Amino acid sequence: MTRHFPTKKKKKPWPTKDAMTQVYNMKLWGGNDFDFYSGEGSHDKKIITPYLKAVITFLNSFTSKLIVCDIGCGDFNIGKELFIHTEKYIAIDIVEDLIIRNKKQFKANNLEFECLNIVADTLPKGDCVILRQVLQHLSNKEVKQIVDKLDHFKYLILTEHIPSTEFEANKDIISGQGIRLKKHSGIDLLKDPFNLNIKEKKKLCEHTLDNNKGIIVTHLFHLR
Repeated sequence: MTRHFPTKKKKKPWPTKDAMTQVYNMKLWGGNDFDFYSGEGSHDKKIITPYLKAVITFLNSFTSKLIVCDIGCGDFNIGKELFIHTEKYIAIDIVEDLIIRNKKQFKANNLEFECLNIVADTLPKGDCVILRQVLQHLSNKEVKQIVDKLDHFKYLILTEHIPSTEFEANKDIISGQGIRLKKHSGIDLLKDPFNLNIKEKKKLCEHTLDNNKGIIVTHLFHLR
């Protein structure tokens, strides 16, 4: 009698994980003096100072502190200024070595780090989700899969690098280092194919980059 043994299911490859790991390993966003570096958008004081002021003001506007989920926390140069204003701060990234490093470097009772594929995995529950210059690197299919998971959050703080002039939103790209700016496009979650359902939208801050390199804009969405 021939015996059949169950075969182990192979884990699906994470091409986006490989791409982002390569970004850090090859210093494609700069930062040769850093072990991990999430780019000027996470370090340039002209960009991050008004952002931090706006987000901290929002977080501190509540009597009861919020549980915040930071998707794509990167090197945590931004998150380290935010988590102290929350009840709980869950910082997520797809790059495993980066999360291991963050766990060693940043410790607090209300701070957690998780290595997740935010497209395939279930997101932690919370009051507010932060997506800071993350979706701009992902294909429309992956963005849509993430957007479909946001309905249990009450607030979304979304930061995107977009053209400074009128543009066609949501042109598709291959997930990786690049963004839609090269196609004179940018993410707009309220338009096809994402059609995010919101109650209210408010601009928190924006920064115009030099040499016609677009703007970095942050919006607050009230989701439910």
